[in-house]
Amino acid sequence: MTKKNVLFLCTGNSCRSQMAEGWARHFHGDKIESYSAGIEAHGINPNAMQVMKEAGVDISGQSSKLASSLTDVPLDLVVTVCGHADENCPAFLTKAKLVHVGFDDPPKLAKEAASEDQAMDQYRRVRDEIRSFVIDRLPKLLN
Repeated sequence: MTKKNVLFLCTGNSCRSQMAEGWARHFHGDKIESYSAGIEAHGINPNAMQVMKEAGVDISGQSSKLASSLTDVPLDLVVTVCGHADENCPAFLTKAKLVHVGFDDPPKLAKEAASEDQAMDQYRRVRDEIRSFVIDRLPKLLN
């Protein structure tokens, strides 16, 4: 069986797309080759790494990269996880099936939190929403 190539795209490839790549590898690694990239590359958010590790998924080996670094990968599906990436998706990526599934931006929400615990709870909430998407909806999008 040939694995499907799935790209999770966001603006900076630091948080949401990294979590989605990690979850897809964790739950569907036998069927999906998962990638994440950004319109820009901001480095992996340490809070995203922490909350994923809490859930049993280590994304510390992943790297923040530009979408243009994947021009040679024959993508089957591109999932934009933020509005900016959806609106600015590079043209070469539109050859694949393109789906937008927006998630809140944890770093932005964390800035408004009253405490460090509340800030981390924003990361955990979005992590869990992405997990649900990857488990429930992602396989259906590949059929």
